[in-house]
Amino acid sequence: MQNQPKTDRIIIFDTTLRDGEQCPGATLNVDEKLIIARQLARLGVDVIEAGFAYASPGDFEAVQKIAEAVGTEDGPIICSLARAIKADIEAAAKALKPAAKGRIHTFISTSDIHLEYQLRKTRAEVLAIAEEMVSYAKSFMDDVEFSPMDAARSDPQYLYQVLERAIAAGATTINIPDTVGYMTPSEFGDLIRGIKENVPNIDKAIISVHGHNDLGLAVANFLEAVKNGARQLECTINGIGERAGNASLEELVMALHVRRQYYNPFLGRPVESEAPLTNIDTRQIYKTSRLVSNLTGMLVQPNKAIVGANAFAHESGIHQDGVLKNKLTYEIMDAELIGLTTNQIVLGKHSGRHAFGARLKELGFELSDTDLNKAFLKFKEVADKKKEITDWDLEAIVNDEIQQAPDLFRVELVQVSCGSNARPTATVTLRTPEGEELTDAAIGTGPVDAVYKAINRVVNVPNQLIEFSVQSVTAGIDAIGEVTIRLKHGERIFSGHAANTDIIVASAQAYINALNRLYAALQNKQVQSEGGENPAAAGTTV
Repeated sequence: MQNQPKTDRIIIFDTTLRDGEQCPGATLNVDEKLIIARQLARLGVDVIEAGFAYASPGDFEAVQKIAEAVGTEDGPIICSLARAIKADIEAAAKALKPAAKGRIHTFISTSDIHLEYQLRKTRAEVLAIAEEMVSYAKSFMDDVEFSPMDAARSDPQYLYQVLERAIAAGATTINIPDTVGYMTPSEFGDLIRGIKENVPNIDKAIISVHGHNDLGLAVANFLEAVKNGARQLECTINGIGERAGNASLEELVMALHVRRQYYNPFLGRPVESEAPLTNIDTRQIYKTSRLVSNLTGMLVQPNKAIVGANAFAHESGIHQDGVLKNKLTYEIMDAELIGLTTNQIVLGKHSGRHAFGARLKELGFELSDTDLNKAFLKFKEVADKKKEITDWDLEAIVNDEIQQAPDLFRVELVQVSCGSNARPTATVTLRTPEGEELTDAAIGTGPVDAVYKAINRVVNVPNQLIEFSVQSVTAGIDAIGEVTIRLKHGERIFSGHAANTDIIVASAQAYINALNRLYAALQNKQVQSEGGENPAAAGTTV
């Protein structure tokens, strides 16, 4: 049997690849999930919730591949979500089999509103199901987590009964979700304290918390839960997730790090202890944030705590004066602590492949020979146009080149004509999935609009552009520009991302990136309709 985690530190349970991916437009393919999972392992998370194995064949494959590649003996626990249904639990167990340390996370609603309108079951029926399904999950593996969905709006006395039965059936972690982001910090703290005081066998399980940010209180709620006995925090990178998102991993980790003297006594430590409260390597935070943002197409707002572009920027003259004299006057943490360096020139156009690969390793990237070669060619292309290549440039190059969007349509040529007294015109040449080169031209309201209209004439897949964003990776007129776009087709949203010193080229590549995802989804849908509905795709709502 796996040993229970120590309760004098906080366990970080990352659900970026499960709950985070449920954010509209943030859908990731298997290879992209694997890239993020590897980075989460480098970050030092304790548990990776890799997906919902029963939800779809793609989710099953992702959980299985992550379990095999990242779930090593010295790696994190790999977890799969499963409803309190035998088929879900069986799929989770099968997908997790390659992991050295696997966890089945099963759930069922306990609030009266969910019981009446969603499950249409009585309290007694749910109580019996929870006990039976936790026991069933336990027959596959020792590490079982149980969540009473919508616990925050459940009757406390009934909640205590469900938790007691789940622990008796073998649950080693009890997760308390604020599913709709309804609670305030004091209420959430009271809920956790009530569980500690009223569930007789609670000492046999770790108390976990999961919460959404609908009222902007998720992080505050979690920190209050820690003070009252919670020892596992379920969170996501950049706080992504359904609706207003989840509790943000980077905010939780840095709050516990910066204010550890305040939180030490709640974990039974001396006030003055400098020992970290989590296992997270904080210097990997910024890179992980950028990776998730790029692959999901979910941009980080400039004023986002910890990882936003303005998080360590000072414009006020008073602030600037103070920081120049002593950083502590207006900064409570060092930017380098989250991996945000001021390193300028790193490599130049004369640098070789070996030096390039060595620097990427120092930055935490572990690329296959194929990906390294692709990234090196792009590096050489950028180095011919830029005098200075910074670490941020390198990260943009690597993230852009290793993204695993379906390689269907490819941009072969982009040419634009525009000016103050001219009608913006674009000519594009694309290589189709069949290898044929097609060229078309269009007029638009601006150069990017013209490029997109020309591309649409070639690809001919209906879509609606709902978001277009351009960001500069570094300062200077020769900076790499990153373009992120989101397309809507029906009810689904597809994201695309690209980086280039030419912003028009980056715009075209990002658009093709998103269109390829859309085109691949339409192909998969056609295959499924011809071969019949896959039963694993039914009932995926969590």
